[in-house]
Amino acid sequence: MKTALVTGAARGIGLATTKQFLQKGWHVVMIDRDEEALTSEAAQLDQVTPVLCDVSQIKQVNDVAQRIERVDALINNAGVADFGPIEDTDLSRWRAVMDTNLDGVFLVTQAFVSALAAAKGAIVNIASISGLRASTLRVAYGTSKAGVMALTQQQAVELGEKGIRANCVCPGPVRTKLAMAVHTQDIIDAYHDAIPLNRYGSEDEIANVITFLCSPEASFVTGQIISVDGGFEATGIGLPALRR
Repeated sequence: MKTALVTGAARGIGLATTKQFLQKGWHVVMIDRDEEALTSEAAQLDQVTPVLCDVSQIKQVNDVAQRIERVDALINNAGVADFGPIEDTDLSRWRAVMDTNLDGVFLVTQAFVSALAAAKGAIVNIASISGLRASTLRVAYGTSKAGVMALTQQQAVELGEKGIRANCVCPGPVRTKLAMAVHTQDIIDAYHDAIPLNRYGSEDEIANVITFLCSPEASFVTGQIISVDGGFEATGIGLPALRR
């Protein structure tokens, strides 16, 4: 049985991806630092191994790597968000975002290179549309996600010789419970107007692409930055008033 390791697996895109791997007959190692959410979600699933771990902490990551022998796919999904003006983003806020969003991807991948090489496995790093197109109030978040995209290509170039593929998925606006709780109707309307498909994506739609990139059908795909955003990135071309 193939094994996927998914970080940030207790909710959102990570949980949706976990469930899709299970549907495909995989075993999933669910990594999260939220013990309550992790325990609750894992209890409802079969063929999972829940592991409490903060991916920004190298000792915790290395301890997990010593326990997990086989990894066919690594999904670096764990992330935090911090929104605020540049002048209000002090170093502690900046570092808190980088520690998880960028350092975590580096640390977890490094810890599992040997296992991935043995399996000729796949890495999928989760970035964001915010790493592709700048947005106000996201100086730390957007920069961290741009770093994840660059790191993905470094991984693809260097680890390809070991038979490891590395790709990056950049979700656009996704209809998560958290997003719907904080997005006002004006924000929702603005996103719908800016996205060619005129809607938010779903967690499952993002997971569809993640699991595809780990499948044999994607065996010659590596080093790619793939937006799953309903066309949102493409709307940066031309003036909105000229699109109609």
